[in-house]
Amino acid sequence: MKRARNKSVILGGVLIGGLLFVAAFAPFIAGDPYHMDMSQRLLPPGPGHPLGTDQFGRDLWARLVFGSRVSLQVGIVSVGIACTLGTALGLLAGYAGGWVDAVIMRLVDIFLAFPVILLAIALIAVLGPSPVNLMIAIGLVNWTMYARVVRANVLALKHREFVEAARALGLRDRAIMLKHVLPNTLSPIIVLATLGLGHAIVAESTLSFLGLGVQPPEPSWGWTLAFGMKYLRDAPHLSTMPGMAIMLTVLGFNLLGDGIRDMIDPRTRNRA
Repeated sequence: MKRARNKSVILGGVLIGGLLFVAAFAPFIAGDPYHMDMSQRLLPPGPGHPLGTDQFGRDLWARLVFGSRVSLQVGIVSVGIACTLGTALGLLAGYAGGWVDAVIMRLVDIFLAFPVILLAIALIAVLGPSPVNLMIAIGLVNWTMYARVVRANVLALKHREFVEAARALGLRDRAIMLKHVLPNTLSPIIVLATLGLGHAIVAESTLSFLGLGVQPPEPSWGWTLAFGMKYLRDAPHLSTMPGMAIMLTVLGFNLLGDGIRDMIDPRTRNRA
């Protein structure tokens, strides 16, 4: 079990580390993602174009490399929004209880009543398609899982001895929540955030595929995949390559999140 857990963290770390490296050094390892050459359109992978070219003769390798920046940015910012909002509301609901808890949980139920992607589409339709609005929409539809997990942990912690001791010493509720309760809920938050990055990148690609996310000519895995659907017979690489990029990225985050969860969880941490 321990060996499998370590392999999961290592493999996930290698995949995500490779993605971060590619995104950070994109200008040095890829050419101009906007350069068009119609005489080179829809070329299969080969010399000069390792992943082929798209319908406008643009290098697909360069498009995917620079597209990784967009996907990571959207994923990290949207998860940050969801994590911050969900943690704050979950902490408040669990610690305050009463009508505060009831109102926040009913709000969670309302959000959960709608399919996530449908709610994101509705928000994008209201806000307008742009990378910033895409981050906001994905963040606002994914905060509920953080709120539920944090609330459950706070309910289990707020009557523990160390919290009662802090209350007996005269600390205010805000100080108790931030200094004593919140630090003890960080482990599940970290795991959720790691797994949530993969889901956020899939959501970004899905919304871009539908034309509601990143707009052309900005490099995007979702847009590239959408355009490639028109050329599946003549140039299957145009859809296959961005699909592989999305799959490997989500796999990396899932493996990393699963490994971190197993290391943090006391029920699996000490297994041989």
